[in-house]
Amino acid sequence: MCEEKGCSGGVLMAFLAGGLIGAGLALLYAPVSGKEARDKIGDFAGDLRKKTEGWTGDLKQKVESFIEEEKAVVKAAYDAGRDAMAKEKAKFETPQ
Repeated sequence: MCEEKGCSGGVLMAFLAGGLIGAGLALLYAPVSGKEARDKIGDFAGDLRKKTEGWTGDLKQKVESFIEEEKAVVKAAYDAGRDAMAKEKAKFETPQ
């Protein structure tokens, strides 16, 4: 559905950012003491940090894998082009 409408990862990131801002505001306006609110925010930030570290690790691994695959494709195309050029060049060389 998203591909048909042309939306991207930016929409998802904006949605998540809005959710995080809303959660932060809810914690700040909750009827609890300042220490309790700070503890909740600290716990929430710690959990969020752990999750984002996992996400960035996964993303880094996927990007590295993608780059390696693309390098292999480009190298194969380069080698095929070089071989084709050598074959064509051999056709036009005259024996001496």
